[in-house]
Amino acid sequence: MDYLPLFAAVKDRTALVVGGDDTAARKIAFLLRAGANVQVVSETLCDELAALVADNKITWLADSFQETQLDSVFLVIAATENNPLNQRIYDAANARQRLVNVVDSPSQCSFIFPSIVDRSPLLVAISSGGTAPVLARILREKIEALLPTRLGLLAEVASYWRHAIKTHLKTTAERRRFWERVFRGRIANMLLAGNQQAAEAALQDELAQPQRRVGEIILVGAGPGDAGLLTLRGLQVIQQADIVFYDHLVSDAVRELVRRDAELVCVGKRAGATSVPQHETNRLLVEAAREGKNVVRLKGGDPFIFGRGGEELQAAAEAGIPFQVVPGVTAAAGATAYAGIPLTHRDYAQSVTFVTGHYKADSTPFDWKQLAQSRQTLAIYMGTMKAAEISQQLIQHGRDSETPVAVISRGTRADQQIKTGTLQQLENLAKEAPMPALLVVGEVVELHHQLAWFQHTTDSENFDSSVVNLA
Repeated sequence: MDYLPLFAAVKDRTALVVGGDDTAARKIAFLLRAGANVQVVSETLCDELAALVADNKITWLADSFQETQLDSVFLVIAATENNPLNQRIYDAANARQRLVNVVDSPSQCSFIFPSIVDRSPLLVAISSGGTAPVLARILREKIEALLPTRLGLLAEVASYWRHAIKTHLKTTAERRRFWERVFRGRIANMLLAGNQQAAEAALQDELAQPQRRVGEIILVGAGPGDAGLLTLRGLQVIQQADIVFYDHLVSDAVRELVRRDAELVCVGKRAGATSVPQHETNRLLVEAAREGKNVVRLKGGDPFIFGRGGEELQAAAEAGIPFQVVPGVTAAAGATAYAGIPLTHRDYAQSVTFVTGHYKADSTPFDWKQLAQSRQTLAIYMGTMKAAEISQQLIQHGRDSETPVAVISRGTRADQQIKTGTLQQLENLAKEAPMPALLVVGEVVELHHQLAWFQHTTDSENFDSSVVNLA
């Protein structure tokens, strides 16, 4: 280990920076964030540093370096292109036992700047000892993606409550178990979602009734299939779950991201196959939460767009179970984007309507006249089995039978398939389309041939055009 990792308190201490260019400005930005009193020595200052001087945020001490400038400083940074000057600064700092950093010269550094993940008061520092700074930066980016932006708030609340917890729970083991429950459970989730008031009320309740364990249900949209479309918040949540109830629509790639020791339970629904009734899914979610588990309901696309997420949270609310929602990329947005079909376009469509082809038998029929209007895009979920009716009704109510349509199967996934044609061909296009599939009706489909960027497609030119005109 070439460097001992330390976190130095520089607040209200003097830091000297020799140099006035953009490199110096980057170092000074870190020092100011940590509360240091910054003095600058340079003949000239870049615009950013000049502005800081004008605002009295830093002090322009002199235009040339003198060794006596080090007498009252805590640390010094040499950020110049003058190698002899840098060596002089380094030698003078060492002679006075000052911390010194010569930018881009590890051999002339008694301290180095790591790549920092800032969740103050929590900090994560990554360093390669100056050997591979780009690698350290890449690792920082990966860690940034894993750590919630409000993680610092969790630490602040823990600090505020620390004395009360220590007074109430007498042993170290009790306190450790308590904080583990807080940091891994619903209280942490509330704080990370920004609900501090509810979180502190729950923490007070947890302290008053340590034996009472109440879990939480978090509804997470998994996106249309490509694991890269899972949101950062969604990734963080599924890696904290005790149990995950998922749909058939959730891709294997997304399920691979779930915490390894979490229990996975499939409660999916699939046409023509054995399915878990909705009321049973609701019961399982509530039961798991009542056992004190962190429960994730992982749903394809977005849970509030034809995903019955509202029904499941109604069940949670009626049972008094805390819940949250993490939105997801819905299939209409994700699948069409990967197919090169913009849902709206100034020259083709001024509006888009999301429609489901799967609805209750006693529900209100579609307003076919409204849906048949031109210059709008229809994105139809779960519509392949009713493609014939959809085509017939739209044409009957005024939509041109030559309106472009697309059937996007398994959108955003490695085996994505796209068939394009016209509205009168929709029934045949939808036949035997791999599931899940999205139907798109509208002039914007024409742009697919120009904008398709993801994989190859199967178009109507390869499709048997001898179809029945359903007009």
